[in-house]
Amino acid sequence: MGPLGERPELREHLQAALGHVADAVIAVDSAGHLTYMNAASEETTGWLSSEAVGKPVGAVFRIIHDDAGVPLENPVETVLRTGERTARSSDTSLINIRGNRLPIEWSASPIRDASGAFAGAILVFRDVGDRRATERALQSSEESRAEDAEALFEEKERAHVTLNSIGEAVVSTNFWGRVTYLNIVAERMTGWSQAQAQGRAVDDVFRLVDVATREPMPNPTARAIIENRTVGIDADCMLVRGDGTEVAVETSAAPIHDRLGGVIGAVMVTHDVTVARELSQKLARLALHDSLTDVPNRALLDDRLDQAMMRAQRAGGTVAMLYIDLDRFKQINDSLGHTVGDELLRSVAQRLQGCVRSSDTVSRQGGDEFLVLLADVVHPRDAAVCAEKIIAALETPHRIAGHDLRISASIGIATFPEDAADAKALTRNADFAMYQAKYSGRNNYQFFRREMNANAVERQSVELDLRQAIARQEFVLNYQPKVNLLNGAIVGVEALIRWQRPHRGIVPPARFIPVAEESGLIVPIGRWTLDTACRQARAWQDEGLSPISIAINVSAVELRGRDFLGNVRQILEQNRLEPRFLELELTETFMMQDWKSTAEILRALKTLGVRIALDDFGTGYSSLSYMKRFPIDVLKIDQSFVRDMTSDADDASIVSAVINMGRSLNMGVVAEGIQTRAQLEFLRERQCPEGQGFYFAPPVPAAELTELLLGAARRPLLTGL
Repeated sequence: MGPLGERPELREHLQAALGHVADAVIAVDSAGHLTYMNAASEETTGWLSSEAVGKPVGAVFRIIHDDAGVPLENPVETVLRTGERTARSSDTSLINIRGNRLPIEWSASPIRDASGAFAGAILVFRDVGDRRATERALQSSEESRAEDAEALFEEKERAHVTLNSIGEAVVSTNFWGRVTYLNIVAERMTGWSQAQAQGRAVDDVFRLVDVATREPMPNPTARAIIENRTVGIDADCMLVRGDGTEVAVETSAAPIHDRLGGVIGAVMVTHDVTVARELSQKLARLALHDSLTDVPNRALLDDRLDQAMMRAQRAGGTVAMLYIDLDRFKQINDSLGHTVGDELLRSVAQRLQGCVRSSDTVSRQGGDEFLVLLADVVHPRDAAVCAEKIIAALETPHRIAGHDLRISASIGIATFPEDAADAKALTRNADFAMYQAKYSGRNNYQFFRREMNANAVERQSVELDLRQAIARQEFVLNYQPKVNLLNGAIVGVEALIRWQRPHRGIVPPARFIPVAEESGLIVPIGRWTLDTACRQARAWQDEGLSPISIAINVSAVELRGRDFLGNVRQILEQNRLEPRFLELELTETFMMQDWKSTAEILRALKTLGVRIALDDFGTGYSSLSYMKRFPIDVLKIDQSFVRDMTSDADDASIVSAVINMGRSLNMGVVAEGIQTRAQLEFLRERQCPEGQGFYFAPPVPAAELTELLLGAARRPLLTGL
C-alpha cells in the first residue's frame, strides 16, 4: 500500500494538504525506495514524482558537504542503518537533477508500528539559502559594530528588515544567554514581545520540552556558544509558549563572532513544523493501517505475525490464524452501492475487534476479507471459540443507511506450528480452510486439513474451466415434472442445470455453483439458463402441448444484479413466453437478507407477471412477519422433511403445518423429493396440491420430458389412485 493509503478521498485530502506545505516531504519503504514525494520536493529536487517513485532514495536525494564538496551519507540510509532519527541544519547542500547546489537543512525519522518494528522513513527538508544568507548578514552586522557607524546602521537596518520578512522565528542572545533580539515571527511564536524578552534568559522566553518524555530540553544557543559551531536539536521537540500552549518546532543555532573571531553570542532560527509533524504522523499510521476500516493492514499484520511465531517457538506456544470471508457481500455492494458496502465493512471491522483480546490483531486483507491473528492460544479449541463468537456477532443485523443488512462469514482456521512452518504457509492454509467452509454451506468455520490443498487446486481448475463452459456449450438443462397430486396431471417442470465438463463427465450444481457465485460467473450462467428454459417452454407450446409453468433457480448474485429485471423482460419477449409461465425459485435464507431491497425486486417481478417460489422452505430463519411482505406464490417443502415425514413425528408436523399455512395464505405448495408410495399417500391425505420427485420422474433431458408430456396428456401419472 502507498504512504497515503488506499481510500481515494483520504489520499486526495492528504495530497492537497502536503501540496500547501513549504517543506519538501519524501516517504520511503523499509528497503529505502521512494513511495511518495510532494510538490515541494519535486520543485526542490527537479524530479517528477512519477519518475522518482520506486527509485532508491540516494538517486533522488544527493547531498554534499558545503566546504569539502564531498558526498555525505544519505540521511534515509542513516535511518535505515541505525533505526534512529537524524537531522542536519548546516554545511549541507542538495545536488538537484540539473546539477545545481541548493543549501538545505533536513531531518529523517523512522516509521515504526505499535510494536516498535521499523517500517520505513519520512524525510523532510527545505531550501535555506536565503536564511543562511540572513545568518551571515546578522553575524556580519555584529562583527562590524566598531566600523563606520553609518554603514553599520544601514547594515543592521537591512538585517532587521530581512529578519522580519522571513517565515522563521529568529532569536539572538549575548554570550551569557540573555535575549538581545526577537523578530516578528519569534514574537508571535513565543508570545513574548521584543520589549518583554529583552535581557531575559533565553530558556524563559524559548522553553523547549521533549515530545516523548516531556522533560525540558537545553536551548541550542548554549551549545552553539560553548562549542563554537552551528548545532541543531536532533530529537522532536515542542516550544511551550508564554500562555502554556505548545508548538511543534525544529530549531538550530549558530555562534556570533566579533572581529577577532571570539564568540559574543548566538542566533537561533526556528521553524514551526506542527503541520508537517502531524502529516508525518498520519503518513506513518496510514502506512500501517487500512484507510477504510482503520484496522491494521497486511504489512502490520505480517510484522506482528512474525513476532508471535518467534515467541511461540521460544515458549513452545501456538499461534492461530483465522481467514474470514463475508458471505454474499458482493451482492449487497452491487445492489445498494459502494457507500453502503463501505459502511458495512466498517461495522464488520468493529464487531471483529470486539471479539478478540487486546493482544490479538484484526486486519483487513482487502475487499471483504479479514484476517484475525490470535497471538497466543493454549489449545486449538480457543480459536474455534473465537470463530463462534465472530459468527454470532456478525449475524445480528447491521443497521446502515436505513437497511437492516444481514451478513454471515465463512472462516478458515490454521495453527502454527501444527499446520504450517512459516507465516506465508499459515495464511495460505487458513485460506484453504475458509474455502472449505464455503463449500460446507457458508456461515461456519473449518480447521485446515492436509487434503484441503488438493481441494484448493481443484477449485481453481473448476473456475478456469467454467470461464470457457458457455462458449463451448458444455451446459445442459434437465427437466423434472411437477405433478398435481390429486389427478396426476403434469402442471409444470423445474429446469436443473448440469455441466458436461470435458474429461470429467456430468458435474452436479452443488460442485460448481458456489464457485460460479464467488467468481461472478453465475451471472452469465444464469442468463443462459433463463434463456434456454424459456426457449424450451415456448417450443413445447409450439408443439401443441398444453402450456405449463417452467421454474428455474435464481441465485442472490443474479437477482440483485442491476440488469436482472431487464434481462428477464427481454428474454420473455424474445421467446414469446407469457410471464405467467415463468416461475423463479429463491431460497429462504437469501430472501431474509436485506428484506426491503429483496421485496422491492420481487414486487417488480410480480408486476411483470412472473411467479415467485420460496425454495427449501423450513430450512432457513424466516418468520410469518417477514413472509407477508413478499409477493410469494408458491412454498416448496424441502425434501429433508419429506424424506422422514412418514417415520418422524416432528417432520410430519412440519409438513402438515406448511400445507395448512399455504392454504391459509392462498399460496401454492409443492412437496420436493417424493420417492415412495407411502410419502405420496401421506401428502394426498393432507391435501398437498403438488409434488415432484423420483417417484414420478427424475430430471431428464428435454427430448425425454417431451415424450413424458405427450404420454401424460393421454394418461395421468397417478392412474389407479
